[in-house]
Amino acid sequence: MNVVALSDTHAPRRWRSCPPKVAEHLRDADVILHAGDVCVASLIDELAAYAPVHVVKGNNDGPDVVAPETLELTLDGLRIGMIHDSGPAKGRLARMRRRFPQADLVVFGHSHIPLDESGDDLRIFNPGSPTDRRRQPHGTLGVLTIEHGVLTRAEIVPVT
Repeated sequence: MNVVALSDTHAPRRWRSCPPKVAEHLRDADVILHAGDVCVASLIDELAAYAPVHVVKGNNDGPDVVAPETLELTLDGLRIGMIHDSGPAKGRLARMRRRFPQADLVVFGHSHIPLDESGDDLRIFNPGSPTDRRRQPHGTLGVLTIEHGVLTRAEIVPVT
């Protein structure tokens, strides 16, 4: 299963339409995970034209964005937790383990800082932002490959 992970797209201020390098990855996606700050519901509709979308609410999402604060789902046997803001870097792995005790992977956003970290039988993954890189060298997204309950690939991909 090919999964594209996004966060912090900040439409329409930062995302007026799907950037071409992002669309290249979305065309191959079986599922899209968006870790919040879509900002407007129309972006979810735009993403859904590529693949089914699972989204959590971010701190900048407008009232038209109907999404839970957290989400737990299973994709091809892999247990995934999603949240927008995972809190401070210190203690993040342990905090996410407590928040999502059954998860194999937690996808989050908020900081715009890409991160792929493992520990305590948990992998945490922040795809960064494809449209608002802030102090990062590139805008990024995440590409995940899941095979029979195993995350076989987790890559942070520059798109700007």
